[in-house]
Amino acid sequence: MAKDSTKDMSEGSPMKLILGFALPLLLGLLFQQVYSLVDTIIVGRFLGVKALAAVGATGSINFLIIGFCLGVCSGFGLPVAQRFGAKDYNGLRKYVGNSALLSVIIAVVMTTLTVLLCHSILEWMQTPEDIIRQSYEYIVVIFAGIPVVFLYNLLSSYLRSLGDSVTPVVFLVLSACLNIGLDLLFIVTFQMGVFGAAFATVLAQGVSGVLCLIYIIKKFESLHLERSDWKLDGPYVRVLITMGLPMGFQYSITAIGSVILQAAVNSLGSTAVASMTAANKISIFMVCPFDALGSTMATYGGQNVGAGKLDRLGKGIRSATLLGAVYAVVILIFLIFLGHRLIYLFVSPSETVVVSQAKQFLITNAAFYFPLSLVNIVRFTIQGMGYSGFAVFAGVFEMIARALVGLFFVPIFGFTAVCFASPAAWILADCFLIPAYFHVLHRLQKQMQQYRTQPAES
Repeated sequence: MAKDSTKDMSEGSPMKLILGFALPLLLGLLFQQVYSLVDTIIVGRFLGVKALAAVGATGSINFLIIGFCLGVCSGFGLPVAQRFGAKDYNGLRKYVGNSALLSVIIAVVMTTLTVLLCHSILEWMQTPEDIIRQSYEYIVVIFAGIPVVFLYNLLSSYLRSLGDSVTPVVFLVLSACLNIGLDLLFIVTFQMGVFGAAFATVLAQGVSGVLCLIYIIKKFESLHLERSDWKLDGPYVRVLITMGLPMGFQYSITAIGSVILQAAVNSLGSTAVASMTAANKISIFMVCPFDALGSTMATYGGQNVGAGKLDRLGKGIRSATLLGAVYAVVILIFLIFLGHRLIYLFVSPSETVVVSQAKQFLITNAAFYFPLSLVNIVRFTIQGMGYSGFAVFAGVFEMIARALVGLFFVPIFGFTAVCFASPAAWILADCFLIPAYFHVLHRLQKQMQQYRTQPAES
């Protein structure tokens, strides 16, 4: 174990631990979004507004499918974090082997289905005729790259579960730089259009996944599997499915609402799609700290539950909430005064309608970033506690909110309604998550109390 770059989050100051773990995650997320932004900037500037809209029109279906993959990988890392917190390294390796085999099966099935059904999905989403061909060229490549999505995200979830949030970031930074270079090569030099942008993303992520694998083999003895670990074992599979699939479905259920909303935006025309695309890219970049806090709390919750230290959960949530609140205020002020300049990265200032709508979307969403921070912090903590199924219901509430806005309010209020879809989703999710956390905590406390009194009774 001496060689392992692990971190035990069941000891020490929660604020220091959360900050120390979240900052490398944040750096990785920022770089990930940087090359996503660069993708969009290059597409918008070199290929035009139509190409920008074509990529943007695939955003929700991309989130639906790739989000499921990310959720499953994160969920598969939770029992690894719990076994690490309990110092059960044999169980840890069993979970790693079983989750790797399950991931291969899921990746093959998802890649086959999404590639075959890709064009039909775009038609169902009412993708405008003037951009549907380019939308297909982009998203079919992303779907074909699902196996490399699993490769990087599953391996990085193992590393984070053992307290190493730095290494995945290092490889992600290298991947981001490679992605930017490949974007310029494929789009500007080779004139490969939106296909080139997608191919660059898949290729760069594949490199980061391979680097993670090499690093684990060389540095993490606790993740070196024996032959017996490479065998599907019923009890381990059940736990992994119980934790992994609900997290995947959580992303997908949330994304269903986004797909319905995207279809409503598509019906407003390619200008509205381009406006939402530019604003969404900026917004996703700005909320990276909330995503980092969420991933941190999943590991923090998992390790502390595994160590039997439930009293530290509330302290961790309070520390993370304070960090989220401060950032939400700062970023709102920043976007009010400088948001329009960020939009100019994607489109020319002469595109006045796109700029105006994109700024409206940005400011409206930013005004509700604190509820979003609570969604991430509380949801991921619940998942780390071993109750991924409860967290799925938060995704259901988000789906309902976005779907209602897309179906009933966008046709009446147009783009203004689009701006309020996500804030409504975040608030509705919080109304479920906060009581759910206390319910789950009470259940764990009761279970632990019963466990501790068993020897005395016998």
